[in-house]
Amino acid sequence: MVVTSKQLFFIALLPPEEVQQKANEIKEHFSQVYNSKAALKSPPHVTLQPPFKWELEKLAILEEKLQEFAINQVSIPMILDGFGAFKPRVIYINVLKTPELMAVQKQLMKDLELSLNLVDPVSKTRPFSPHLTVGFRDLTKENFYKAWSEFKEGKFYFQFTIPKLTLLIHNGKRWEIQNEFDFLTNIN
Repeated sequence: MVVTSKQLFFIALLPPEEVQQKANEIKEHFSQVYNSKAALKSPPHVTLQPPFKWELEKLAILEEKLQEFAINQVSIPMILDGFGAFKPRVIYINVLKTPELMAVQKQLMKDLELSLNLVDPVSKTRPFSPHLTVGFRDLTKENFYKAWSEFKEGKFYFQFTIPKLTLLIHNGKRWEIQNEFDFLTNIN
């Protein structure tokens, strides 16, 4: 058996614990009522850099670059408001496209491409659409439409600040936090 030294990673913003608990309750509902379990394989998050393979031997280089990036960013205000969908397979908690959120994602992608040659070809061809997935691609079309009729008018509102960037790693079954990088705090 060949053991690969590359692991899957992605970079995200994780909401505060209280919001994660509420989002996980909705994910559990999708699992139990609509047989959609895939969203349970990661903590609630907003993806900034989609999954990519990275050599474990070079993990320190990746983490150093993320640390350098994070300390030059202020905490990110985030607003979650209602639900949205990528029809007919994904239902998510809607994340408002604030200027700060849009700017940090764009800057992160640019920095990773320049410093590490890390590029997501799909992200280069479509605009950043921040969201927090609760019903994922394992949602059948039939169950999607049932769930969408339940959630499309649903209320879900939180406003908070994200103080850190999170690097997640896939352990073969689910995504786990590998490391977190504090942003520069807001100066008031």
